[in-house]
Amino acid sequence: MNATFALFVVLLFSAVMLLVWGVWTGWAAHRNPEAERVSRRLRGIIGGEARQSDVTIVKERRLSDSADLDTLLRRLPGTRRLDRMLVQAGVQFLVARLLAFCAAGGMAGLLLAALLGLPGPALPVAAAALASLPLLYLARARDRRLARFEHQLPEALDMMSRAMRAGHAFPTALKLAGDESAAPLGTEFRAAFDEVNFGIGMGDALNNLAQRVPSMDLQYFVVAVLIQRETGGNLTELLASISAIIRDRHRLLGQVRVLSAEGRLSAWILCLLPFGAGAMMYAVNPASMSVLATDPAGRQMVGMAALMMVIGVLAMRKIIRIRI
Repeated sequence: MNATFALFVVLLFSAVMLLVWGVWTGWAAHRNPEAERVSRRLRGIIGGEARQSDVTIVKERRLSDSADLDTLLRRLPGTRRLDRMLVQAGVQFLVARLLAFCAAGGMAGLLLAALLGLPGPALPVAAAALASLPLLYLARARDRRLARFEHQLPEALDMMSRAMRAGHAFPTALKLAGDESAAPLGTEFRAAFDEVNFGIGMGDALNNLAQRVPSMDLQYFVVAVLIQRETGGNLTELLASISAIIRDRHRLLGQVRVLSAEGRLSAWILCLLPFGAGAMMYAVNPASMSVLATDPAGRQMVGMAALMMVIGVLAMRKIIRIRI
């Protein structure tokens, strides 16, 4: 087995892993039963989907600086989801630039595969692998921003509770929490207060906040506030209770992460072990490893091994990722 085939195997495995990770992440984000239940509850409280006659004073986000390209992108499926992902990640550039990065990555993947002399089926795989890198970076940026937001949320709720005990109204307490908190929570709370200040209803402003920040803790807060506005009750005590629940949940989640650290380390070792062992065997006896590339049965064995590794990774991920 030569270096070209070894690089092909590594690129193929990386592309498959990135594709499976992207599909799994999208499915988990949009098909989580708990998230679906809270979303249905939130839509039921607010009143369902917006009517066509509703008038909004919020400026619609552009997908491109060019008016013609913006119109074209709005007709393409999936661009709204990409724009929402950019908003959730706190990234400043538009969907057009993101698609340009993906296209540049795809062209670079094709060029690299052609320069390395990879076979025809490997060309689209390499292009897809490099084209997905901007999306993976965006997903990681969104996850990091969401983690910072959830870390700041209990303190912000305590601040709002103390402000309301001092006699301030809920919008004023929301503004106070936004002014006193750092980004990203401060930015999002100030945006929600600005919407209310410009005439948008509190329910719509909180709903927009929950859409910009896909956090389960924030959705609990929004649902609780909207229920309290409909049925009445002590909102100050409610905010304090939500803050305590979120802190307990984060503490339990930290304990779960500590207890599952061994499983995550085992998953990494088991995933990297075949490549390390293959590299050592190739360094000792290259002829014995070349059979996997030259013989049809060897290529079938490589394909089956890659498929079994993907299934194993998904199974271990399902085991060690415990939702609380």
